[in-house]
Amino acid sequence: MTDAYGWTGKDRRVQRIVHSASGTTFLVPLDHSLADGPVASAAGFAGLVEAMAANEVDGIIVHKGRVRFLPTDALGRLALIVHLNGSTQHAPDVDAKILVGAVEEAVALGADGVSVHINLGSSTEAAQLTDLGAVAGSCARWGLPLLAMVYPRGPRITDPADPVLLAHAANVAADLGADIVKLPYTGSPLTMREVVAASPIPVVTAGGVLEDTGKFLDLIDSTMESGVLGVAVGRNVFQAPDPGALARSVARRVHVGPRSLEALAALRQELSEAAV
Repeated sequence: MTDAYGWTGKDRRVQRIVHSASGTTFLVPLDHSLADGPVASAAGFAGLVEAMAANEVDGIIVHKGRVRFLPTDALGRLALIVHLNGSTQHAPDVDAKILVGAVEEAVALGADGVSVHINLGSSTEAAQLTDLGAVAGSCARWGLPLLAMVYPRGPRITDPADPVLLAHAANVAADLGADIVKLPYTGSPLTMREVVAASPIPVVTAGGVLEDTGKFLDLIDSTMESGVLGVAVGRNVFQAPDPGALARSVARRVHVGPRSLEALAALRQELSEAAV
């Protein structure tokens, strides 16, 4: 259903997820506690969320039960995305994701969107695709944006950063009804731009794990050059000595907005010449 201006409920919720000035987004997944264990103490988790809200992060991703413990004032400044499936590191098959939440629960929690993780090429791929399609149907009924995290992981996957494979992953998400797809980065802005061009829906890239802060921030710059909608960075942020400061550094790179490779190359040349 649309309002007098032609906007749907989903449109309005997407506006909560995307930065209004730049049209890009910086999301911080904090759902790792289900898969890997605590990312912080109970009090520390609330402080972490407050730090994200204070440092230009656009949204966080958590599981449904965690929402009860989040500071309300911080949630007023962050988009809330509820993650609907998962597994633990103790499972016989860590790539087998199962649904642990429903779209209706996310709506009741006041979520701005939901997310589902799919491991393309895993032994349980069929069940995960079925779940993604079902969640997309519920999202369409409730007007809730769906972020599909599609990672090539399985016995037949030899190169999870292969641009052709990632373009396929993006189209799987789009074909089954997702609104945004989260993918690994190819490692090159040129090849990632090919993936973005092949995707009918906006692409967000995973942040990866890099211990060197300078290299990590260079990776953010490189990723944004490819024309992606933004980045979703978890461990590199919440494991940083100062998560708020690092989040702010990432946000200011992401919120510059889309720039062409040619413009960035020209800027780098100018900076190089000025330094001589």
